Amino acid sequence: MRDCGPVDLVELHRPTLTAAVDIPVQPNQLFEILEDAEAWPRWLTAITKVVWTSADPKGLGTTRTVEIGRGFVANEEFICWETNRRMAFRFTDCSRPVFRVFAEDYRIESIDQGCRLTWSVLVRPRGIPESLVKVTRPLLAMALRHNLDRLRTYAVTRYHQV
Repeated sequence: MRDCGPVDLVELHRPTLTAAVDIPVQPNQLFEILEDAEAWPRWLTAITKVVWTSADPKGLGTTRTVEIGRGFVANEEFICWETNRRMAFRFTDCSRPVFRVFAEDYRIESIDQGCRLTWSVLVRPRGIPESLVKVTRPLLAMALRHNLDRLRTYAVTRYHQV
């Protein structure tokens, strides 16, 4: 495993990408989906498996292991946990030397028709120039948007049986 650098919440104010989606479920229902290890592969196309590696209750410092695609594994540590409102994690290490830093931030806010999820991703790759990251940003943004649409569909199906 290759170590990834630390991330604090201040750095998450300057993410590489951010996207949002309105979802017609309650904030606690959406948070329940984000806590559900089996739900992640159903809406996030890159993830094949999630395993919580910390005992309950989940909170700040909670850890999990995520398998992404074929053969890529990341260990994560939660750097923010505000039940029904926000969770953020960083990669502590990963199986390939891809990231110097990687973190994600999920913020949930109530709206009239359910909740809004704002998903931010902070990526600092290893050995890739920042200029290349900027060039690929539109493709990464499309992928983020696609997965948010899948999450919306999954949440509606899970809670409304549409």
